[in-house]
Amino acid sequence: MTRFTANGKHSWGRSQLRILAIFVFGVAAALLVTSWAARAAKPDANASRAAFLEIFRVLTSPRCQNCHPAGDAPLQGDDSHAHLQNVKRGKDGHGVYGMRCDTCHQATNLPGTHMPPGNPKWALPPPEHKMVFVGRSVGELCRQIKDPKQNGGRSLEDLFHHLADDDLVGWGWSPGEGRTLPPLSRPDTVAQVRVWIDGGAACPD
Repeated sequence: MTRFTANGKHSWGRSQLRILAIFVFGVAAALLVTSWAARAAKPDANASRAAFLEIFRVLTSPRCQNCHPAGDAPLQGDDSHAHLQNVKRGKDGHGVYGMRCDTCHQATNLPGTHMPPGNPKWALPPPEHKMVFVGRSVGELCRQIKDPKQNGGRSLEDLFHHLADDDLVGWGWSPGEGRTLPPLSRPDTVAQVRVWIDGGAACPD
């Protein structure tokens, strides 16, 4: 109910004040939610760069970089020495005639310490996109792996699923006896890839 004072001026009743308070609160809450949403939607480049530093540690561990050498010979061992038997990449990444990868690398890891590891797709990247990890700086590797011209035509989401779901990539976290694991687990690595992508796939300098 609207009230007037003795001098005729308007005075607010309790119900009107309550309605005004609810209105003001609603407006403030809407502005706050809008502000939070805008902040959440904005890519966090700093978090993205920090995430790639963690990804870089994984990609340059022996389990990853041994199959991403600078030359055409795969690497092996925790010290990333040149593969014995003079193994070469070949035209399709699966080796050369008479020395194909699946000659020794079977569908699964052979039992025993340092025995040949295995996967049905065992190979190096093909020569048209070698995806070299060895010797790359963190910025160079970041720019390389997100470049479709160098990564086999993959989008950022393709890269995410490659690291999250590909069974040959997954071998790096199940490499057989005697081999050191990457510094992050696969779920932790995938989580960092998600942060990197959602932050705009920013690259450290």
